[in-house]
Amino acid sequence: MGSLLAACVVSSLRPDRSIGVSAIDKRAVTGAVRVRRLGMFGDVQADRKHHGGEDKALYVYAQEDAEWWEAELGRELPPGWFGENMRVSGIDVNGARVGERWRIGGIEVEVTMPRTPCATFARWVGGADARGWVKRFAEAGRLGAYLRVVRTGEVQAGDSVEVVSVPDGAPSILEVFRS
Repeated sequence: MGSLLAACVVSSLRPDRSIGVSAIDKRAVTGAVRVRRLGMFGDVQADRKHHGGEDKALYVYAQEDAEWWEAELGRELPPGWFGENMRVSGIDVNGARVGERWRIGGIEVEVTMPRTPCATFARWVGGADARGWVKRFAEAGRLGAYLRVVRTGEVQAGDSVEVVSVPDGAPSILEVFRS
């Protein structure tokens, strides 16, 4: 069983030369957050074509992967830095199967697909690390996953993350990305 370390929503919309505006700048919030079909209350999906809609309502990232990147980049990467809505620990996000269902606090979600790194993400990373970021992030296989909201409700830091069902034979997030 895993744990929800942080629920994150947009802190500020940022200008982005390819899509106009980006909601990648997310920060952890305190207390309970309402989760609806299109994501967390107070969050924004600025680019629903690539990063939104019901199949990409939430983006989840593992603390274990964030720590790996902290060592690689030599800097702290707080919850929300990857543009994630949820920072979790104790659950293999990249090994999760498409269609797998999790209970997090008062909601139930379904794993839908991996995150595909993009130029907006590289610009967010910034500096020397931005060069080759999309390829580097993809090759590391520490992608995180998008989630569909099956049952709405509330979540907050400290909630457990429980896998409630895993479909037989479904590919993992990493397998989908690499296929």
